[in-house]
Amino acid sequence: MSVEVKVTQVGSSLGVVLPKSVLERLKVGKGDHLHVVETPSGIVLTPLDPEIQEQLRAMDEVIVEYRETLEALSK
Repeated sequence: MSVEVKVTQVGSSLGVVLPKSVLERLKVGKGDHLHVVETPSGIVLTPLDPEIQEQLRAMDEVIVEYRETLEALSK
């Protein structure tokens, strides 16, 4: 997907207006927060907090590694 947006004046700042189709794909609306993440291939705009995503990945690794222990503790 490639969409061109225009940088425009918003008060004393600059901003972009995202088309409805982009907002729908991001599953965001008025008042939601987006994170701007710099990657080796460019800038990514995401509703997901990168720090929380990293914590969730680490949790998944722990769950896989200690599955049997966690199952025993849950009884």
